[in-house]
Amino acid sequence: MSPSRQGRSPEGSSATRPPGEHEAGGRAFPDEESDAAPSPAAPDRRVTWRKLVVLPVVLAVVLVITYVWITNVSLDSIAENSLSGGNVQLRLWQHVKLTAISTFWVLVIAIPLGIALTRRRLRKAAPAFTALANIGQATPAIGLLALLVIWLGIGPRTAIVGIVIYAVLPVLSNTVAGLRAIEPSMVEAARGMGMSGRGVLTKVELPLAVPLILAGVRTALVLNVGTATLATFGGGGGLGDLITSGIQTQRMPVLVIGSVLTVVLALLVDWLASLAELALTPRGLEER
Repeated sequence: MSPSRQGRSPEGSSATRPPGEHEAGGRAFPDEESDAAPSPAAPDRRVTWRKLVVLPVVLAVVLVITYVWITNVSLDSIAENSLSGGNVQLRLWQHVKLTAISTFWVLVIAIPLGIALTRRRLRKAAPAFTALANIGQATPAIGLLALLVIWLGIGPRTAIVGIVIYAVLPVLSNTVAGLRAIEPSMVEAARGMGMSGRGVLTKVELPLAVPLILAGVRTALVLNVGTATLATFGGGGGLGDLITSGIQTQRMPVLVIGSVLTVVLALLVDWLASLAELALTPRGLEER
């Protein structure tokens, strides 16, 4: 018997066969289980059920508790007049309108201006406009509103102008920062592919800057809800009427209703803005 036959294993070549293979008809084939590609991981959900449910439930519980308390507390004629006749619903609706209209004008002014200040022609003017927006926010809101009342008179328009001036800075600064943070090589690569300046802006720069821009919009929304309470001093209405009325007349139920509704509205707006931020942020740019 030759040495080669003596050294062969009874199982043929199975001693040196790689793991994960089986022998059939003298030939080795990979096992189906080991050869199967790993299943791709399920994509992370951008909006979880906790994000959708927890905060609205908490706010609903707060509103229910406040309603139960206000219906069981004794109200005198002054407090009852402040809270009856649909006055609470009217002030809430005025507050929502002030917030929505002022936010609309903030977006119309701040985002195009931020884009313009990152272009080559106006890039040198960016510090001046940013400093001007800083002055608007650094000025106390009540003082700014008082100056606007002297200039524009009393009314909702004056309140909206004051809110817009106060909330322009976050959106403007975030738009400029988001566009400046883009790698110049990416812009040059897009131009090298033959894209026009508008195409580079809309298809490359703005999508990459969206997370920072949306963060500024979210901040401006919450600022607008809070600043709108001061519209009462300029004749703009809103929930500030209930708060100031409760303070002046020393009626705690009126003050509590105005304050709770303002806080709930601010948290609700922030929650909606966070959902919009998650939905509008392009895939791959989310923070992990």
